[in-house]
Amino acid sequence: MLEFQTVQKWDELLWNDAEKIYEAAFPAHSRKKRRIIQRMFDKNMCYLHIAFLENEMVAMALSGIVDNPQILVLDYIAVKNDFQNHGIGRKFVDYITEWCQEFENFNLIVVEVEAEKTNLNEKRIQFWLKCGFQLTDYIHSYIWVPEKYQAMFYSIKPLDIPPEGQDLFTYITEFHKKSFRGS
Repeated sequence: MLEFQTVQKWDELLWNDAEKIYEAAFPAHSRKKRRIIQRMFDKNMCYLHIAFLENEMVAMALSGIVDNPQILVLDYIAVKNDFQNHGIGRKFVDYITEWCQEFENFNLIVVEVEAEKTNLNEKRIQFWLKCGFQLTDYIHSYIWVPEKYQAMFYSIKPLDIPPEGQDLFTYITEFHKKSFRGS
């Protein structure tokens, strides 16, 4: 049975296990360094979400808080290679959305996905769509990476008007800048 946990304080032992999943899932150029993540915890701007199966960590996610306290930015999420394609990722996202509803006051979860039309990127978008996220049309370019991105969002509370992708990237960009800034 899957068990979940979310922490907002730096925990060296938990991060050591989560980091193995994180490094296997994301190439070095696209992940934040340990000291940056540690500083994010020091600034109380992130959460580490983890999933265990029979006492083995099988999934991790790093999410962040922006100045709009009702939005959670899902920065990274990964399932250990041996446990992929078994529904764990979907259950993990369900846990995070339920956690947002029950324990925090978030109205919206935002994630960015690569916009380039490749099979892998399409599979990722399909995963998020199956989890209840909606894809925005806006294509965003960062000055520091060559890839283009789109925002996807999950509305925890009903929205009168869906958010615009460009507006969501204001929050995502704010989160990234705040992550890299010194304390």
